[in-house]
Amino acid sequence: MRTEQQMMTLILDTAEQDETIRAVILNGSRANQNVTKDTFQDFDIVYAVESLEPYRHNPAWIDRFGERLILQMPDETHIDPEASPPEEQERIVYLMQFKDGNRIDLTLMPTANAAYYQKLDSLSIVLLDKDGRIGEVPPSNDSDYHIRRPSEKVFRDNCNEFWWICLNIAKGLRREELSYVMFMLESINRKVLIRMLEWRIGAAAGWGVSAGKMGKYFKRHLSPDDWTQFQATYASADYAQMWQALFQMCDLFGRAAKEVAERLHFTYHQEEEVNVITYLHEVHGLCDNNK
Repeated sequence: MRTEQQMMTLILDTAEQDETIRAVILNGSRANQNVTKDTFQDFDIVYAVESLEPYRHNPAWIDRFGERLILQMPDETHIDPEASPPEEQERIVYLMQFKDGNRIDLTLMPTANAAYYQKLDSLSIVLLDKDGRIGEVPPSNDSDYHIRRPSEKVFRDNCNEFWWICLNIAKGLRREELSYVMFMLESINRKVLIRMLEWRIGAAAGWGVSAGKMGKYFKRHLSPDDWTQFQATYASADYAQMWQALFQMCDLFGRAAKEVAERLHFTYHQEEEVNVITYLHEVHGLCDNNK
């Protein structure tokens, strides 16, 4: 596996040798000193280029970075057959996983995009600036990813969403609709639970903290008991376990929501929680799959 230094040399040498590339910026975890280093960290790189056209017409130019395991170009990817085909963007993104284990997420951004230079991501280290256009950049930090304080309406709407979706989960469990239940549990309510836990962490820390994408750093911020309960909100394909995961999720969400409301002086509609949990237990009692 190529070392970090070898990869950075390759990235910078490529930019130095290509007159169209005018600047190189490092983003992401490798620009974040709060993240523990490991071999799975991507090289999140931005090349500021005079024109995108030479690269659009020569897709093989990225071969110089190494032998690839797989390539994805997300701005050109059409996954959902119901969605419109993607339109051409004013950038090109290459997600490159190499056979030696390294990965580069490379974005080409036109130098004409002045807005980009005016508001660099807070996790940015300027590695090369041939024309001095970027100017002085603050030390790289994760402030753009700190948990944000919600408005009271956003808080209340998230609470309402969580309790409402619980009804759908209960209905799906009663009917033994596995994929429907897992979608509601994991794709919808999981996100709302994570958001509420983030708000609780942020409120307790004065909002100067990041819990990572989808709460991946929760173990650092939750109490041991809450972390254990959070783990218990994940279920297998067993319906009895799904019921238990749902009840654990409800308890954890309710406690977190009440704490957020108290810290931020918001109103928490306790009656929604009580009514929904009462209903869940009623449906649970009707099921043959709750043992």
